[in-house]
Amino acid sequence: MKALVINLTRFGDLLQTQPVISGLKLAGYEPSIMCLDNFSGTTALMRDVASTFALPGASVLAALDRDWREALLLFESFCAEIEEQIDPDLIINLTPSLPARLLAMRLTRSGRKVRELRGFAVDNFGFNADTSPWAGFLQVASANRGASPFNVVDLFSRVAGLGDTVPFKLAEPSIKMNAVADELLVPPIYEGAKVDAVQGYIGFQPGASEDRRRWPVEHFRELGNKLWNELRKVPVLLGTESEQDIGSRILEGATFPYINLMGKTGLAELSAVLGKLDLLVTNDTGTMHLAAGRGVPVVAIFLATAQPWDTGPAAENLFCLEPDVDCHPCSFGVPCPSDNMCRHEVSEAYVFDAVAHFLTTGEWDSPQETGTRAYLTGRDDQGFMALTSLSGHDSSDRYKWIKIQRDLYRRFLDEEDLSALKPADIVPSSEFRSKLIPPLAEARDLLFLLTKQSMLLQANPIESMKVKFLANFQKIHDIFSSNPELVVLSSLWYFESRAHDSMDGLALLLERYRGLVSALYSSFE
Repeated sequence: MKALVINLTRFGDLLQTQPVISGLKLAGYEPSIMCLDNFSGTTALMRDVASTFALPGASVLAALDRDWREALLLFESFCAEIEEQIDPDLIINLTPSLPARLLAMRLTRSGRKVRELRGFAVDNFGFNADTSPWAGFLQVASANRGASPFNVVDLFSRVAGLGDTVPFKLAEPSIKMNAVADELLVPPIYEGAKVDAVQGYIGFQPGASEDRRRWPVEHFRELGNKLWNELRKVPVLLGTESEQDIGSRILEGATFPYINLMGKTGLAELSAVLGKLDLLVTNDTGTMHLAAGRGVPVVAIFLATAQPWDTGPAAENLFCLEPDVDCHPCSFGVPCPSDNMCRHEVSEAYVFDAVAHFLTTGEWDSPQETGTRAYLTGRDDQGFMALTSLSGHDSSDRYKWIKIQRDLYRRFLDEEDLSALKPADIVPSSEFRSKLIPPLAEARDLLFLLTKQSMLLQANPIESMKVKFLANFQKIHDIFSSNPELVVLSSLWYFESRAHDSMDGLALLLERYRGLVSALYSSFE
């Protein structure tokens, strides 16, 4: 059997498709990947990929500007090439965009054979028709990064219908690439002489998607000084050509030897270099995911909108840090009223102490310092990626709320019966509970009313009752969206409540949400 996985996202998210690919291989499939052509080189870093189909997005858009019929021919020839080369039995679409949904529909309904589809889809009228509740959650989580309690790799695996996520392990570099990495990591020149006291190499990945998500250059510089002066570890700067200015600013006034590879490695060389490092210090980047998949020890720093619960490295025994401030993680598209002060909360002294302890003992520990939340990556008893607090923040309301959501949302999305579920033994503070009890109680009671109204409408579809029914549907969304802790539930309700075109479907939806909201409310009583 053959499977095609559609993932039209960026470098890091594409790498995180690896567990899905490996899971398909274990299930007896020969998996292939469809990705955007500018990221097609990523799949060479992955295991078990039989074929890569690079979608020529720029060419299709250019053709649309000239003549829509030309673009349609390009689209059709691309789909025909896939059918001729692998003729897949299973299509898994992990991208919720309309183009990806249309691609999945075209390949599933080609007329040549019946193909199973999992993930994001559309129906015959062009409306969303996803194959599981997990797909809807992945879509709203993608739009609300920082609010999701699940790692992306677990969401991908659940959407793909594979159950528990298999370990995240990327391909080993070739002998040739390892030799190239050895040549790149020659002892550096420092103050006119070759350094011969090198005790190892520490990678620095100072770039990120935006400046506020970058650990300050002066922190990287001071960390480099400490690593060399106290451990004789040489920093290796990694990043793209466009990030070279960040590297130059780190090296201004530096008093340590270094190797600057920013803009000097392709993906294959980068993977090989990472495998030869003692450790990587990084922001939330694709390089972080590549290192995690290669088994490299990682210190990952999550700032501004980034947080480790959803986009953290999907391998065990890695060290994740975030600032211990109430506003973290912040919302997308909202200017920071505090001048991005969270960027400076995680100090270079803290990171150095953690790195030194790990390199000495082989274990991670959180230094005794305020201002930083430290987590160790691992797996919970359900097989999901999880974080264990090493800094005492497991007693915080944020940590407890995430744990409650992970348990109840998982059961909800697996469509378990929540009506008889006993509350988990997790008790947030009275202040936190007082924020959530009123909206949850209001939503629970309104969902009960909607359930009764749906029963009446099924028996007698009175027009005036329909108007009240739809108004109450909108009110549920308003209740959820008024509370930041319920923003994902708000988006999920908005998304799912519009995906049903029958009263029977809406009635089932209401029962599911009433069970979830009642279980959430019981957790705070």
